[in-house]
Amino acid sequence: MLLPKLGLAQDYWEEKFEQLDDQLPTPNNVRTASGAPGSEYWQQRADYEIEAELDDDNQSLEGKETITYYNESPDDLPYLWLQLDQNIRSRNSDTKLVTPSQVHSRISGKKLLELTGDKEYTGGFNIKEIRDSRGNSLPYTINKTMMRIDLPESLMSGDSFSFNVDWSFNINDRMVDDGRSGYEFFPEDNNYIYSIAQWFPRMAVYSDLEGWQNKQYLGDGEFALTFGNYNVKLTVPEDHLVAATGELVNPNEVLSASEFDRFRQAKKSFDKTVVIRTEQEAKLMERSKSSDKKTWLFNAENVRDFAFASSRKFIWDAMAVNQGNNTSLAMSFYPKEGNPLWEKESTLAVANTLKTFSEFTIDYPYPVAISVHTASIGMEYPMICFNYGRPDQNGNYSKNTRQTMIDVIVHEVGHNFFPMIINSDERQWSWMDEGLDTFLENQTIFEHYPEFFVSWGTPKGIIPYMRGSKNNMRPIMTNPEQLIQSGYNAYSKPSAALHILRETVMGPELFDYAFKTYAKRWAFKHPSPPDFFRTMEDASAIDLDWFWNGWFYSTDHVDLSLDDIKWYRMQPENRNLDNKYNSASSIRIQGENGRAKNFSQGPNPFELKCTSKPEYREFRNHLNDGAIRSAYQDKNFYEVTFKNKGGLVMPIIIEWTFEDGSQEIEKLPAEIWRKNESEVTKVFVKDKEVTNITIDPNEETADTNTADNVFPREEKFSKFDRYKRSK
Repeated sequence: MLLPKLGLAQDYWEEKFEQLDDQLPTPNNVRTASGAPGSEYWQQRADYEIEAELDDDNQSLEGKETITYYNESPDDLPYLWLQLDQNIRSRNSDTKLVTPSQVHSRISGKKLLELTGDKEYTGGFNIKEIRDSRGNSLPYTINKTMMRIDLPESLMSGDSFSFNVDWSFNINDRMVDDGRSGYEFFPEDNNYIYSIAQWFPRMAVYSDLEGWQNKQYLGDGEFALTFGNYNVKLTVPEDHLVAATGELVNPNEVLSASEFDRFRQAKKSFDKTVVIRTEQEAKLMERSKSSDKKTWLFNAENVRDFAFASSRKFIWDAMAVNQGNNTSLAMSFYPKEGNPLWEKESTLAVANTLKTFSEFTIDYPYPVAISVHTASIGMEYPMICFNYGRPDQNGNYSKNTRQTMIDVIVHEVGHNFFPMIINSDERQWSWMDEGLDTFLENQTIFEHYPEFFVSWGTPKGIIPYMRGSKNNMRPIMTNPEQLIQSGYNAYSKPSAALHILRETVMGPELFDYAFKTYAKRWAFKHPSPPDFFRTMEDASAIDLDWFWNGWFYSTDHVDLSLDDIKWYRMQPENRNLDNKYNSASSIRIQGENGRAKNFSQGPNPFELKCTSKPEYREFRNHLNDGAIRSAYQDKNFYEVTFKNKGGLVMPIIIEWTFEDGSQEIEKLPAEIWRKNESEVTKVFVKDKEVTNITIDPNEETADTNTADNVFPREEKFSKFDRYKRSK
């Protein structure tokens, strides 16, 4: 066959439909071309035995741990890497050195401390000793937020190694440094809420993707962690309540008789919450301040991390939630400063999140899901999260406070699925947990809180960002430390992309099946972006490389336009029968650039001629041209030219409004742009005359300029106007 000259295509061909094969790793027996784990997939495991004591007088934590590391890789390991995330707060932290700063003519005391550092606070781990299981000291090297332990001999494939670490650190004041964990101080009653995370040396991930993930922790790139089992003993003041990852092993020892009874009631209450420690009881604890200690025991299986919260200020409520064959306890811990909002809404929001996320992924497998209230934070860990949203000092709150509080609880509880179960590498790809979580957060809100206004993470909500300067953008496929607007890049844009993928490109049925397939394949494993991309295609039979290319690998935006419309009707055999059919040169009202402004002057005529002999080529059977004329004599032909001004190819959704007021929606797949990525012309045949054409009528593709989406231009109707016209 004849090939087109390359020069004809170079002006508009930008490889938007090229396959991603050269950008993705080569499939193998560990990670397959289908996006599923292969027959030789492996991952490491680390089990922890931890004992720690909270010092409520000096705001510090001291602990010791035994880590048993299982080498399931095919490699022999001469050393092990551990994360020391608390070292981000040390005096020589790289985070302070690489964070740009400026002096302004007016600056608050808090901003000045952020600029210079709190000179009274000494942060970071104090590593006291590291020993093997026989008590022998192990050599180690601390490189900022990472620690290498040199083994006496290589840990062979299939073997395990146990060692002990003793450590301590000073807990940070979150009001000063705005950390992901720390304490909140309440001067009115001289008490603290401790929300503690990244609090013990943790094993780094060793994987088939990049060996050791020992990229330094600078603050934006979160965590890459290994699954394992935890047995944790936490010693705290006697009057504290402790919320933690895992199941409470000794409730009868740490709870009062009435609290223990209510705790058992909550496990059977599926329709309402049970208050286990009341507000009045918490107020008594605030005043009494016991100097005695209690030790809480927790067990957590197959989790990637462990966090906890502790305070005598806590009120505690809970209710049971069913997902499939699993029953979990949804719980909330909050101070009186959170009421009445938290007692009314928090645990219900936890339960609603578990239900919707389970529908889209897998049944929630863990025994508890906890929401803890402390100021100005939204942060997630396995089975527990720390959330903001506080009424004023009189207990009053606005609709917006209620919505943002529920939003953050849904988002942070949702992180139990991404990345706590479907365990992506947050240090490398923040969108794989934040974007997917934001998408399902919206689905939860749509289902359980339809009265809420949802913009963030939707196609409409992403338009202001997509319309902005490319200098302030990065592709979604960018390491979080390099993102300029991480809220949009990691959260809102990938979520909006998934909305479009579900509602516009794939359809809910295919999308939901593929998305659930991804969740099932990679639950309790370590997926990468290619595993997600490949699974979504593999389970749906839709080639989505153009979509990943545009939304995830570029900063293109969506801006499609109706560039030109021509209306035609077949010319009658006797031209004098209807003076509506004039010569093509005089029939159209000409606007700018010689284009029609509206349909007022009627259609252009075209002549139907008999099919010629050369058109039949070698075929012996012929068409009935008369029958074709009869079939199309009264049809309306609309030749429409679309332009892709933004660069991001998308399906074209067309709303036709007819002379009788009726409407029709028609969708062209994105592949319409595969031969010419910037302009395409297509003919549509309609029985009725068209009065108005709109593309993307429901604003579902994040088109940044809808002014050129309507023809005639002077008749750009709102949705309400179009509705009235259709009536």
